[in-house]
Amino acid sequence: MTDDDQKQRMAQLAAKIAAKKKAQKPETRADADFSGGELAWRMVIEMVSGLGIGFGIGYGLDSLLGTIPIFLVLFTILGLVAGVKVMLRSAQQAQEKQTAAEAADKDERD
Repeated sequence: MTDDDQKQRMAQLAAKIAAKKKAQKPETRADADFSGGELAWRMVIEMVSGLGIGFGIGYGLDSLLGTIPIFLVLFTILGLVAGVKVMLRSAQQAQEKQTAAEAADKDERD
């Protein structure tokens, strides 16, 4: 065998290996960014943090101003609303990512 013959065989072998690797590319999961548990915990944390911040601001204002717990109730409700809004935005982003991934997978198969 000559040196040129060996180089040619090595190039053919490398091409075959590259073709096999490309053919065996693992399928990507549509929900690879977030599993269900991770997304649920993220939403819970967003909700609780909104409630906590609203409660803290309301309690602080009531303590400073010496009022009845009107600010506590008001800011707790505002914190709840803010937490729900952020939670819904997170759910919408996760839904958009999943829809885009499914569309990309469908385009690859077609």
